[in-house]
Amino acid sequence: MLSVVTWRWTPHKGYRSTFGPQTVNVLRRMVARHYPAPHRFICVTDDDKGLDPAVEVVPLWRDYADVPNPSGHPRNPSCWRRLKAFSAEAAQWFGGRFVSLDLDVVITGALAPLWDRPEDFVAWGDTNGRTTYNGSMYLLTAGARRQVWETFEPRAAIRACRAARQFGSDQAWIGACLGRGEARWTQADGVYSYRNDLLEGRKPLPANARVVVFHGHIDPWSATAQRLPWVREHYQ
Repeated sequence: MLSVVTWRWTPHKGYRSTFGPQTVNVLRRMVARHYPAPHRFICVTDDDKGLDPAVEVVPLWRDYADVPNPSGHPRNPSCWRRLKAFSAEAAQWFGGRFVSLDLDVVITGALAPLWDRPEDFVAWGDTNGRTTYNGSMYLLTAGARRQVWETFEPRAAIRACRAARQFGSDQAWIGACLGRGEARWTQADGVYSYRNDLLEGRKPLPANARVVVFHGHIDPWSATAQRLPWVREHYQ
């Protein structure tokens, strides 16, 4: 059975988060509507207050919680702790096969063509040249890329990310560690960037859209996004 794993934690000082418990609950409902096959929905969190009973909770670990995002901007989140999903232990928490999915997405179409693929690792990778694999969504057979966790050392990893011109925290290391040969979802699969591909709502929703990722400063629950009919229709 596939697991869908999302992440929510108390933000570091200087970062103002709008990711309340309702963002987890809405994501669970969108997944349930568009992925009818039996699955688990899991939130890795340090605060389970307000979560629907259908959300399984995995307590968040502290590993690398205090390592900052190397991009330098204090508002950029540090997501290094998510790398533990690549460890051999991940199967104990998430089962043998799982999708890691950010909270700031809008699901607009059937997910089976994205998530029922045979590869042991697939990631979204259609954002820009400095982001080989965007951490907003990836599919993994637990333990299949253990080197992402087992070879991680913060100082060396940050140097490697910069040398490889990879942007971000966990996603930068995934790209630097794995290189460019992994399977990726692109626009052809129906995965789009709200910021880059839809020009923050100035372009219409493509007919083949399945997942729209709101990486950036606009969230799907914001007043700006909620003015768009397709966001109101699907983000609920």
